[in-house]
Amino acid sequence: MANAWFETVLEAQRRARKRLPKSVYSALLAGSERGLTVSDNVSAFDELGFAPRTAGLSAKRELATTVLGQSLSMPVLISPTGVQAVHPDGEVAVARAAAARGTAMGLSSFASKPVEEVVAANPMTLFQLYWCGTRDEMLERMARARTAGAVGLILTLDWSFSHSRDWGSPHIPERLTPREMIRFAPEALTHPRWLWSYVRTGHIPDLTVPNMGGDPPPTFFGAYGQWMQTPPPTWEDVRWLRAQWDGPFVLKGVLRVDEARRAVDAGVSAISVSNHGGNNLDGTPAAIRALPAVADAVGDQVEVLLDGGVRRGGDVVKAVALGARAVMIGRAYLWGLAANGQAGVENVLDLMRAGIDSTLMALGHGSVRELSREDVLIPDGFRRTLG
Repeated sequence: MANAWFETVLEAQRRARKRLPKSVYSALLAGSERGLTVSDNVSAFDELGFAPRTAGLSAKRELATTVLGQSLSMPVLISPTGVQAVHPDGEVAVARAAAARGTAMGLSSFASKPVEEVVAANPMTLFQLYWCGTRDEMLERMARARTAGAVGLILTLDWSFSHSRDWGSPHIPERLTPREMIRFAPEALTHPRWLWSYVRTGHIPDLTVPNMGGDPPPTFFGAYGQWMQTPPPTWEDVRWLRAQWDGPFVLKGVLRVDEARRAVDAGVSAISVSNHGGNNLDGTPAAIRALPAVADAVGDQVEVLLDGGVRRGGDVVKAVALGARAVMIGRAYLWGLAANGQAGVENVLDLMRAGIDSTLMALGHGSVRELSREDVLIPDGFRRTLG
């Protein structure tokens, strides 16, 4: 459709809000408590300025980079997110879009599609793992991901039991029983395009998470309950888990300098500076504020990624200039998926690429590798050094 294209991520969000039932859309907004961290993740980027050049600009720009040994077309990866019921094709559509645009796919262990299908759609898939269940159960999930062909592992630790929201959390059922279908019928019937996208596949939205194992596999909330009952990992646990994976290993959720150093000591390949998109401890500073200190501390020893608040190509450039090898995007591609499926995700990635390219040109650089802090105007008091 000619009018399916959108020109900003904000427009993708607007279309997602229009297309999705209220409960589904509200779940995408997420954020714990008052949503302070969610807001700061986005608004912090607005505080950063650029130092442009006007002559001698590069006629060609090179956006490609390498992350965890994978050659990417640009410094943008897909961040793993849970059950993607915004579209019937879910993570498979996202994986295909990422592959079509030459970038890597992060797949959540709480995803709605099996790792085998996602890796088949995108060979550059990183499998994400929570510290959940017994060590043997975690080893089984890792073995399955390895057999499927995942090229790396992401251990997510930036998630605690902070889940309530002052503006109210949507009711999300564990299973779509007849009673729950009746309860959600008014929402679904008032959003016929979303409903029809499922009807024509012959399936209803499913909250089962096949990558957690089990026969049958648990629902999202069943897996969540297992995670809640698992004692949080120690640094020795992180070191042990890293030793079980013989490929690239990302530790996601590091904001503190002291923990960044401990992550390096544990042998990780990369650190993702992240606060779980504002779904963890509310009042935590934006990830971009913590990035410079972490990059200064360990950027010469491991790859540093940034996850949180990225909405445009200029945000990507700011993050790379402040020390990130690349960024991971979450809500932005989910809105694209909701708005127009695989094409919508490709649309978002195209917007990111175009924004990176035009920003590089204005800064007078021919490659993302040339970016430095001299390209960014950092106001006093912007940075946060934790630990």
